[in-house]
Amino acid sequence: MHTEPAESLAGAPADLSVVVINLLKGVIHQENDNQLWQALFQLQSRVRDYLAVLGLELILDEAEGYAFLRARQQNEADDVPKLPRLIARRPLSFPVSLLLALLRKKLAEFDALGGDTRLVLSRDEIVDLVRVFLPDSSNEARLIDQIETHINKIVELGFLRRLTPKSTAHNAAYEVKRILKAYIDALWLAELDERLAAYQAQLSSNPGVADHD
Repeated sequence: MHTEPAESLAGAPADLSVVVINLLKGVIHQENDNQLWQALFQLQSRVRDYLAVLGLELILDEAEGYAFLRARQQNEADDVPKLPRLIARRPLSFPVSLLLALLRKKLAEFDALGGDTRLVLSRDEIVDLVRVFLPDSSNEARLIDQIETHINKIVELGFLRRLTPKSTAHNAAYEVKRILKAYIDALWLAELDERLAAYQAQLSSNPGVADHD
């Protein structure tokens, strides 16, 4: 039976469409679909050209194994009509933003140790990360429920991956996805201690902020 080589298949228009459609739907992770990843890697020049027409740019990190889209920066001085956004901005609640920052800091500390490439945290470890920045609460169960709501939101956003069934809430384990590094860069991370101090001050002055998702 005659079969075409992988290079030919990867260059077919149908494969370009599949790659672009998957990128428009969300992040592509090499570990989730290596065949799709290889097609993206081989077609990336054509993918970038195609997406440029839509006002999008491809962010591809070969070392970390992820790729996603973001809106291209448009210069206000350019004599070009401003394109509508295809990639919607997702406003995040204050506690979710805080937890993302803390997870990013934890990932940087983990990477500095030079060990395993996968950072896995238990639910209790994540709760302990954020607890110090939240207002004191006499209702421990309610506080943990709130933090779990924020954790679930971050799972939905793709920055955490649950490794255990939902039924094991107390002993739940989560992998911190390395794509978080692309969303919170090194420059932002260098200023993180100041930002966290500002977060803590804001939470202290407005305790109710922790109650909203």
